[in-house]
Amino acid sequence: MSEMDDEITRVFKVRRTVLQMLRDRGYTIEESDLNLKREEFVERFCKPTNKVNKEALFVAASKPNPADKIYVFYPEGPKVGVPVITKDVAIKMRDDKIPRGIVVVPMPITTPAKKAILELNKILTIEVFEEAELVTNITEHKLINKYYVLDDQAKKDLLKKYTVQDTQLPRILVSDPVARYYGLKRGQVVKIRRSDVTSLDYYTYRYAV
Repeated sequence: MSEMDDEITRVFKVRRTVLQMLRDRGYTIEESDLNLKREEFVERFCKPTNKVNKEALFVAASKPNPADKIYVFYPEGPKVGVPVITKDVAIKMRDDKIPRGIVVVPMPITTPAKKAILELNKILTIEVFEEAELVTNITEHKLINKYYVLDDQAKKDLLKKYTVQDTQLPRILVSDPVARYYGLKRGQVVKIRRSDVTSLDYYTYRYAV
């Protein structure tokens, strides 16, 4: 298999994981997109040059509330710097009034770009994933439990039911790979479905810090 074929296969798998991630966060994703075959991917995104057209991979998705939208960007690599983040990503999000974005990159972004994102995340939410993190879907591993991010009302009901403060709950770091997959923000609570040795389900909760 050629180097170009390897890249096509890698990006095909990355795109599938990204769409699964969006679905698991509650965004509406078409089943036909989720189940796209590699040959269909090549036909749609790699013709006529037999090279992945990153710009064409761009995704705009929304939740049942149409105001809750997200963009997914696949900048041309290999190294993504400040101009891409501030112009191609942030300005488009601002102009289109999109509160959340994901940037998928082939390799780590530059240090100045990381600093730019920290500043931008005071007003927007921009997440960066490297392709290597998305080639496989970590939540499909049999040892990974099922996560459900509670909305504000569900969180309020939970704390009232158990008469606790959110900070009294066990914690999960927002940098945890599974937390990143679900897009957890500090202060959110996630409900985790686990199975014991008897295969009976039970639930635990974690507070994102």
